[in-house]
Amino acid sequence: MEKTVEKSVASPKPRLKEDTHPGRVKKSKKEAEKGEFYLDLEEMAQRGLHLGHKTSKLHPKMARFVFGIRNTIHIINLESTKEEFEKALRFIHELVSQGKILLFVGTKIQFKTMVQEMAQTLNFPYVTERWLGGTFTNFEVIRKRVEHFKELEKKIENREEMEKYTKKERAILEEELGQLRTKFEGIKNLENIPDAVFLLDIRKDVLAIKEARMKGVKIIAISDTNCDPSLVDFPIPANDDAISSVRYILEKVKEVILKTKSQISKE
Repeated sequence: MEKTVEKSVASPKPRLKEDTHPGRVKKSKKEAEKGEFYLDLEEMAQRGLHLGHKTSKLHPKMARFVFGIRNTIHIINLESTKEEFEKALRFIHELVSQGKILLFVGTKIQFKTMVQEMAQTLNFPYVTERWLGGTFTNFEVIRKRVEHFKELEKKIENREEMEKYTKKERAILEEELGQLRTKFEGIKNLENIPDAVFLLDIRKDVLAIKEARMKGVKIIAISDTNCDPSLVDFPIPANDDAISSVRYILEKVKEVILKTKSQISKE
């Protein structure tokens, strides 16, 4: 169930030392606090990133990211969220600048369309349905199924080819295509195992995490208070249920990727 987003401000912001370098353009205190990726603590609070789960569901390894408790709900320290999110964004920047591939995984119903649209805009692969066992660990078999899907897609698009089949046979082929599209549409252009994955839910997509770890694929993931952040390389302590929270995180990821791609095209 999606958590209610409250308009509350995060923990006190740290004081920043004044930059006295004579040749450097000074930023306002507000801009400096937002950092290189323009992460604003107040906006993060308004989007509900700080709202964790009930205290009874706390994973011990998330305790260091917790600021306090409100109405039996753990409140995530947004200073920690900002720090960890910046690490993840720097990694994504480096990944994209090197021409490497990031796979987005978002299988929760409320996030499927959001993830699909974003990944398609960025021209990156994605998974929004149940993770298929063997996607990484048995990649060659998965690739064969994807090739079959692509061949079937071309066949059905060819009207002359389809005229060879009866109405019943065409219906069977179209039904098969629909099933294959559901499973493989997001990874049909994935020629190799990706260099990293971005997960929206550690608990729901634990199989993807297991396979990624087995294959040495770096893992970036939103880590709510009921998750084990040690399972991933770049945990982002934040609410993984609220649409506003997840959208904020994906928007920042999208900004970094687009900016990096733009920089590459200018070089």
